[in-house]
Amino acid sequence: SFSISNLCVLLPVYVAQFMFVDVCLYKIYNVLFDSCTSKKAYFIVKKFFPVLDWLPKYRWKEWFVNDLISGVSTGLVGTLQGLAFALLAAVPVGYGLYSSFFPILTYFFLGTSKHISVGPFPVVSLMVGSVVLSIAPDEKFAILGNATGLNKTIIDTVARDAARIAVSGTLSFLIGIIQLALGIFQIGFIVRYLADPLVGGFTTAAAFQVFVSQFKLVLNVPTQNYNGVLSIIYTIRDIFMNIRLTNIADLIAGLLTFVVCVVVKEINDRYKRIFRVPIPIEVIVVIATGISYGVNLHAKYNAGIVATIPSGFIPPMTPDVSLFSQIGSSAFSIGIVAYAVAVSVGKVYATKHNYEVDGNQEFIAFGISNLFGGAFSCFCATTALSRTAVQESTGGRTQIAGIISAGIVLIAIVALGRLLEPLQKSVLAAIVIANLKGMFWQVFDIPRLWKQNKWDSAIWVFTCIASIFLGLDSGLLAGLLFGLATILLRVQFPSCGALGNVPGTDIYKNVKEYKNVSVFPEGVKIIRHTSGMFYGNIDGFKNAIKSIVGFDPVKVYNKRTKALRKIQKLIKKGQLRSTKNGVISNTGTDNEGFEPDEDVEDPEQENNGAVQTKEVEIQVDWNSELPVKISVPKVSIHSIIFDFGQIHFIDVVAVRSLKVIFKELKRIDVEPYIAACEGMLYSVKKSI
Repeated sequence: SFSISNLCVLLPVYVAQFMFVDVCLYKIYNVLFDSCTSKKAYFIVKKFFPVLDWLPKYRWKEWFVNDLISGVSTGLVGTLQGLAFALLAAVPVGYGLYSSFFPILTYFFLGTSKHISVGPFPVVSLMVGSVVLSIAPDEKFAILGNATGLNKTIIDTVARDAARIAVSGTLSFLIGIIQLALGIFQIGFIVRYLADPLVGGFTTAAAFQVFVSQFKLVLNVPTQNYNGVLSIIYTIRDIFMNIRLTNIADLIAGLLTFVVCVVVKEINDRYKRIFRVPIPIEVIVVIATGISYGVNLHAKYNAGIVATIPSGFIPPMTPDVSLFSQIGSSAFSIGIVAYAVAVSVGKVYATKHNYEVDGNQEFIAFGISNLFGGAFSCFCATTALSRTAVQESTGGRTQIAGIISAGIVLIAIVALGRLLEPLQKSVLAAIVIANLKGMFWQVFDIPRLWKQNKWDSAIWVFTCIASIFLGLDSGLLAGLLFGLATILLRVQFPSCGALGNVPGTDIYKNVKEYKNVSVFPEGVKIIRHTSGMFYGNIDGFKNAIKSIVGFDPVKVYNKRTKALRKIQKLIKKGQLRSTKNGVISNTGTDNEGFEPDEDVEDPEQENNGAVQTKEVEIQVDWNSELPVKISVPKVSIHSIIFDFGQIHFIDVVAVRSLKVIFKELKRIDVEPYIAACEGMLYSVKKSI
C-alpha cells in the first residue's frame, strides 16, 4: 500500500535572485547541446554557406559551357567598368579592378542570388567618391613648388591618392561591419522602407550627378571638388566658367566613345534574340588605348590619361578606425543603398528563374564581401544592372559565371594593367555616361505613377529633386522622411466615399471613381473607409460622412428640437392642433401672427437633452413643409451601411467616436449598420 508519509519529493532549493539566471543557462545549454544534432548543425552551416546547397547539385555537362561564356563576357565588361567607376569613387583607376575581383570571391560562397554580378555600381561609387573627396580634397595636399623659379601651388598627388585609398578602404570596411550586423540581427526588412518610387527618384538623381561628374572629365576642364548642398550647381557653374579650356582631344575621344557605345548597346537590345552573346562594346578601350599610345595624345595635346595602374596585388591594409566617427552616417546610407540595389536586382532575376533570394543572408554576404574587400583597398561592392544583364542574357546559370568573370579581372590585374596606362580618362567617362541610359529613362515612370497613385509620383519627384540639390546622402534621407510623411498623411486623410452597384453584379465601387455604377436602393447610403481608424483620422471620417449624406446629424437634430419647441408653443396658444395620429394641422388661422423665433439656442441642451413633449404627443414628418418659420434640413435617407472591410485596426478613441456618430444618426431616425467586420472589429461592433 502507498502511504503519504513515505512520500519524499526532492527539489533543488532556489534563491529567488539566482533562479532567473539558472533558467537562462538551462535554455542556452538545451539549445547548444541537447537539441544540437549533426543534421541541425549541417543545416545551419548550409544556410550560412549557400554554396554547399547548390554546388553539389550543379549540372556540369549542361551548365558549365553557358557559365563559361557568361563569365568571360561579364569579366570583360566588369574589367572596363571597374576602371571607369573608380573615377566616380575618386580613387586611382587600378583600384576599380580590385573592387571588381575580391568581393566576388566571398559572395560565391555566401550569396543566394545565382545571377547578379558583384562589383562596383555607378551610384554607390559616386556616394563613396563624395565621402572620399570630403575627407581628402585636393586643397589638403597643396604644396608650394618653385621648380621654374616661380612660386606655384601644386598638388602632392602621391600623398593624396594614398589618403583617398585609405578612406575608401576604411569606408568599405565600416560598411561591411554595418551590413553584417544588420544581417546577423535579421534586419533585412529595413529595405522595405525604400519604396520603388523612392529608389527610382534617387537613382535618377544619382545618374544626373554621375553625368555631371563625368562630363567634366570628357571636357577635361578644371573644377573644384564640391560636396553637400548645391554641390552639383557649383560644379556646373565651374564647368561653364572654364569651358573655354576644353581639351579637344579628350572631347573628340569621349564623344566618339559615347556614340559608339550607345549605338552598339541599342543593337544589342534590339537583336538580343539573334546574338547569343552581346557585343562587349566596352572593349573599345583597347582600341582607344592603342590610338592614344600611337599618337601620343598626352604629350602632344595634354590629354588626360590613366597614367598609372599597379600590377599585381597590394598587401592588405588595416582600416583607419579614427575615421569611423566622420564616415559613420555616410557608411550606413551607402550600405543600405548598396544592399537595396543588389537585392532588388537579385529578386527580379530570382522571380524570372523560379528561386528565392534570402534578404538577411544577402546582408551577411555583402557585409563579409565588403569587409574582405576593404582589407584589400576596395571600395563598396554591390551589383551593376548592366553587368548582371550581361551575365544573365549570355546564359549564366550560377555564380560559377561570377568566379570565371573574376578570373578575367585577375588576368587584367596581373598582366594587362600597365598596357592600359595610355588610356584617356575621357573614354572611361564616356563609357560611364553610356551606361546611365536605363536610369535616365526612369523619368518616364512619372506619368505612369501619376495615373496610378499621385502620392507615389510625389515621392519620386521629391526624392529626385532633393537628391540633386542636397546631395545623395541628405537627399535619400529627405526622400525617406517624405515617404514616411505621406504614409502618415494617407492614414490621417484616407479615402472615404459612397459606394454604388455595378449593374448585373454584386460588386460595389466608389461612385466618384467609376462612372457606370448605380446608387440604390433609395434611402440607403453605403460608405467605405479605406484605412485604419484611430484618433488621428476619426474627425476626418465624421466630416466625410456629412459630405456624403449631405447633412450634419447634429445640426438636423438641433433644428428639429427648435422646431418642436415652437410647435409646442403654438399648440398651447391654439394656433395649431394635433390629430390623434399626431399629424399637425392648421386651426383655420392664416398663421400670419406667428411669433418670430426668439428662443436662444442652448447647444448643450440640444445635443444631450430630450425634448419634453408629455403634454401633447406630436409626430412630425420632417420632410414635409412645416408651419413654423424654422428651416429644418431634409433627410432623404433612412439607413447607412458602413463597409469596414478595409479597416485593419481601430483604437479606443475611434470606438468612442463611432458610438457618438451612431447615436447622432439614430436620433434623427437614420439607422446605422456595419458590414464586413472581422476579428477585432467584430468585438468592437458588439460593443457599439
